[in-house]
Amino acid sequence: MAKVLLIEDEWQLGQIVKDSLEMRGFDMLYAADGREGLRLYQQHRPDVVVLDIMMPNMDGFTVTTEIRKQDKITPIIFLTAKSQTADVVKGFELGGNDYLKKPFSMDELIVRIKALLKRSSEQPAPAVSDSDDVVMIGQYAFNYIKQTLTRNNNTAFLSHREAEILRRLYDNKNQVMERKAVLLDLWGDDSFFNARSMDVFITKLRRYLKEDPRVQIVNIRGVGYKLIF
Repeated sequence: MAKVLLIEDEWQLGQIVKDSLEMRGFDMLYAADGREGLRLYQQHRPDVVVLDIMMPNMDGFTVTTEIRKQDKITPIIFLTAKSQTADVVKGFELGGNDYLKKPFSMDELIVRIKALLKRSSEQPAPAVSDSDDVVMIGQYAFNYIKQTLTRNNNTAFLSHREAEILRRLYDNKNQVMERKAVLLDLWGDDSFFNARSMDVFITKLRRYLKEDPRVQIVNIRGVGYKLIF
């Protein structure tokens, strides 16, 4: 039985979602604000987290940031009434895995939860391990575990999504990394919006790597990207 942590400050909606998921066999934890939600996460370590973005005491972005400091695996789904692209991209950048816009159907939420749980259980171990956690990308030392890029004692701290994309680029260095495969792996689908979101992260990675002209992330039109160094 999958354990789901729901963090939602609209009490009535929270109870409806909690009761509906319990009726479908999920083990539910519920918090009405971000601070309490983070406490429940640390105490119970759920299999998936579903949380609103705008909440009192601690918003969903802050909760996600705190979770990702210690846990980069547990799937996180954002619930949001906002439609601005910047909010959703920021959620992905901080380590979110999916999002639903309110109002949403329970069937849709359940499908998203099950899909993320399935991908999480099938996800292979990282190619970079704790015992060998630094690889060189040109003049840059990339630490996947710590999510850092270091050159000449200058360190950039990557977001969860940036580190995941860069690891895949490195694993396929000098070869084409297929865009669709990464979108399905990290976002769950290859929709237009998610593709644009991925472009934002690729642009940020290019900026991180710009001090070494030998390192390039090349766009292979219609297919994906290639990391060359």
